[in-house]
Amino acid sequence: MIWLIGNKGMLGTELSLLLERNRFPFVGTDRELDITDMAALENFASAHSFDWIINCAAYTAVDKAEDDGDVCRSLNADGVGNIAATANKIKARLIHISTDYVFNGKGNRPYTEDDPTDPIGVYGLTKRDGELAVLKNNPDSYIIRTAWLYGKHGNSFVHTMLKLMNERESISVVNDQNGSPTWAYDLASTVLAFFEKDVPFGIYHFTNEGSITWFDFAKEIYSLGRKNGSVTNNCKIKSCTSAEFPAKVARPAYSVLDKSKIKTALGITIPPWDESLRKFLEA
Repeated sequence: MIWLIGNKGMLGTELSLLLERNRFPFVGTDRELDITDMAALENFASAHSFDWIINCAAYTAVDKAEDDGDVCRSLNADGVGNIAATANKIKARLIHISTDYVFNGKGNRPYTEDDPTDPIGVYGLTKRDGELAVLKNNPDSYIIRTAWLYGKHGNSFVHTMLKLMNERESISVVNDQNGSPTWAYDLASTVLAFFEKDVPFGIYHFTNEGSITWFDFAKEIYSLGRKNGSVTNNCKIKSCTSAEFPAKVARPAYSVLDKSKIKTALGITIPPWDESLRKFLEA
């Protein structure tokens, strides 16, 4: 039996659908079960026989987190620690979803799982501390770091771009942040692959293959959107710098993740970002 925490978010919804389709028995919970309440978690767990826990719950508002640090920490670090401790108590394996924001984004080669973390904002710091809590409280855990996530069941860069492209004559998109877009369906499929293979516990990286800038990403969204009819407006995509879009916390300039470890461990082939984007827009 699987316990899916955060089952109503973008990734959680995708996982719910895949678990149902593949006939995995699971129970999903979201905000109705407070992950900061250890007693509530233990009581819920005691009423079931869970072999696995998947945690997709997180505070993800990067800028808002700078002014909402206590709440962000309670969910991303303290709550995650509670989930890991609960998993340990019931002897369940845990899969926890983390982020490229645990790195400072100053690198120039894909980050490996062993590279030192150095988060640059409250969000990244609390996600890093959540990872540490998982490793401390439940050694039988997998941490999957991902980046630039988009999908059908939640707001994302792709949805925002499609909306703006259909409304405006031109939009400006930053061209000095480099990363790898990740389709939630591909990530969810990879999460399920952990059930099938006995791989070492620890940290793994997953995104779609390839690296681009947000500007490159936007151009491909527009090109594919014009072809399949999801963009009906003529819109010019302009390049700009991050400095032209000031934010409370800087975004990682380079957040490409090395995926050699997860490809070897699971024996998987990861689709290129543009192939997955095409399939997503066609669907």
